[in-house]
Amino acid sequence: MIRRRGVMLVLSSPSGAGKTSISRRLLATDPELVMSVSATTRPLRPGEAEGRDYFYVDAPRFRQMIEAGELLEHARVFDHFYGTPRAPVEDALVSGRDVLFDLDWQGTRQLAEHGDRDLVRVFILPPSTAELRRRLTTRGRDPAEIVERRMAQVLEEVSHCSEYDYVIVNDDLERSIDEVRSVLVGERRRRSRLTGLDDFVDRFRRGF
Repeated sequence: MIRRRGVMLVLSSPSGAGKTSISRRLLATDPELVMSVSATTRPLRPGEAEGRDYFYVDAPRFRQMIEAGELLEHARVFDHFYGTPRAPVEDALVSGRDVLFDLDWQGTRQLAEHGDRDLVRVFILPPSTAELRRRLTTRGRDPAEIVERRMAQVLEEVSHCSEYDYVIVNDDLERSIDEVRSVLVGERRRRSRLTGLDDFVDRFRRGF
């Protein structure tokens, strides 16, 4: 039987480019795709659940995970650490499920160091800085100074899109979702991901 190894699908983008909307739709419509669950040292918040939102660990345990090579990537964000545990991702890949990551370019670089053969990198671009500013402003979640801070980060983030395998300009959400889905479908059929293919071809040639 021909089986396949899963894909590590990374979506990166500036805030407001539509990455979250695309991710939610993909996860809701594709049963073979699961979201990567990070480990963190921050406390559990009301409504969150262990193993669903995060794996909650203390700082000594997190440092131990780094030293033991148990994390595919990690970063410090303000006063807390976040990282991707290796074991759940590897279990998913071996079973033929795909894992979706929401990472910035720095996390994506780290991930490539540990699992480049499984990695598919997609960068989501907004159609223009004017449209990005409009999206950040109209969603009403952030005060004006935060919007300006996010806008100032955009040029740095966008400068790294050349490190990605695919770049999608999200000027139409539905089309962008279809484009990311097409990337995933194509990558699933890549020959290097198909396990058992050589045995199948050998049996085919022998006239099974």
